[in-house]
Amino acid sequence: MFNQHFTGNLDNWDPAVLDGLAKEREVIIFNNAGVASSTGEVPTTFAGMAKNAEAFIDGLGLTKVDLLGFSIGGMVAQQITLDRPDLIRKLILVGTAPRNHDAGNGQGHMTPEATAIFGTTYHPPENLWLKVFFTDSDRSQAAGREFLKRYFSRTENRDAPINDRVAPAQIAAVGQWGIHPGERFAYLKSVTQPTLVVNGNHDVIVYTVNSLYLVQNMPNAKLILYPDANHGAWYAYHEDFVFETNRFLNESDRIATVTTSAAAD
Repeated sequence: MFNQHFTGNLDNWDPAVLDGLAKEREVIIFNNAGVASSTGEVPTTFAGMAKNAEAFIDGLGLTKVDLLGFSIGGMVAQQITLDRPDLIRKLILVGTAPRNHDAGNGQGHMTPEATAIFGTTYHPPENLWLKVFFTDSDRSQAAGREFLKRYFSRTENRDAPINDRVAPAQIAAVGQWGIHPGERFAYLKSVTQPTLVVNGNHDVIVYTVNSLYLVQNMPNAKLILYPDANHGAWYAYHEDFVFETNRFLNESDRIATVTTSAAAD
């Protein structure tokens, strides 16, 4: 089950990723409350968003899922795993961060680069994603233009746009996530599910160092960093991401077994 990024709706996922994973497994995407075509009010905390996602999973009658979260969706995914550890088999965290994450000197725990990028007007508007997801290199921007082609490939029954209440609520949730009390990163030690952490080596939206914090503090996490890649690394390298993710999901809980054996020795 996929949890979406800041201000994203059902059509913001890359079809290359969804289709690639759907060849081997069921893929579920959804809008959290108040986002795009989903009714209700957008929670101002990731704990609230997690409760909505958990209710959605329960409503589908699912008792065990693999969970993917991208950007703020990865923060929601962490909270779901903390709330309902028995519900989650494996976890995939893309371009995301732990509580009390590094965001430079940005206000509200948003990086200065993210604030500047999202605060700029783009013509056409979808060019925003070229700045959010891709670096300024010619190679990365070319990958970005290919992503936009895929982004617009579905022309009928596209999801509704978000309303003006979504971004402020999600920004408030980021701020709250960034100032959790207690020992920094200690909560991650209780996330024992095999976890795949993925990012670009130059993520300016959620700084890359936060991915390192995740794998340093989660007992069974491994990290993939893509070169010349920003926040949308998994879209720039979608073929490799699909290959690595399917392999990760298909393998046994080998990461956990190896870690347990090492600890026993």
